[in-house]
Amino acid sequence: MKVTKLFINYQNQQTNALVFLPEIENGEKSEIKSTFAILTHGYTADKSSILNWPIRLAESGVSCILFDLPGHYLGNFSEVSDFNHFKLHAHELFYTAFLSLKSAFLEEFPLYEDKLESEQLKLVLGGHSLGAMLSLQALMLPEFKDYEKLSISVGLGMAPKDVVHLFDTPFYKSTLKIREQLVSPELKPDNVFPWIREQKEILEVHAQRIHLITGLDDLVVGNDGMERLAENLLNKENNVTMEKPSKLPHHEPQLAASYVKKFLKSIHWL
Repeated sequence: MKVTKLFINYQNQQTNALVFLPEIENGEKSEIKSTFAILTHGYTADKSSILNWPIRLAESGVSCILFDLPGHYLGNFSEVSDFNHFKLHAHELFYTAFLSLKSAFLEEFPLYEDKLESEQLKLVLGGHSLGAMLSLQALMLPEFKDYEKLSISVGLGMAPKDVVHLFDTPFYKSTLKIREQLVSPELKPDNVFPWIREQKEILEVHAQRIHLITGLDDLVVGNDGMERLAENLLNKENNVTMEKPSKLPHHEPQLAASYVKKFLKSIHWL
């Protein structure tokens, strides 16, 4: 495969991204799938945390872009100057990244423009944790309305209302003292966690295809957090499927790569 670096715009700044394009062998056009994957990471992490997702997909002919969220210092030193702007617009980076991937694809494969026609191209919007939630929001962007698309959301769920969530325990809060310094001050946990919790309750996602993947050992999502989220999404007429690997802890999202690939293969998207 070919890996190239590029930048995508966020307000008056840029954030980093990597494009993964499959390699053509023996001139076989069929090796290049009419499937794009746009992917991003979780809170306080960076694109390296799910690097093997696009690698596995590009090996199967899927063109991918993996981008860093703004204000996440492990991936880039951009800042989020206004948390309200981030809340309203961060999910739009999926479309910005899509345009960059489309441009890179055409530059590398100028004779394969027909694979990008909206009635043929399939879009995978995916991510881990915070990135997963943003991918769900991105499903409803009007710019994507003419494409067949789905979200693959890893490590995302809803906690029961009458139980203290892991994020609220003294132990977990103590571990965030360092991680909090790895993100822009506007993205501090006291801002981000309540917003994520609220968004999962009121997600305006309707009639979309969604695949949830959460490990049995994911302590952040919890025992039935994925199921609670699925129920909420099903109530909004979404097509929701779930997968629960025995080993996929929240801090090791790279382990989801084989499940992401297996699911896309099962629905004949690669």
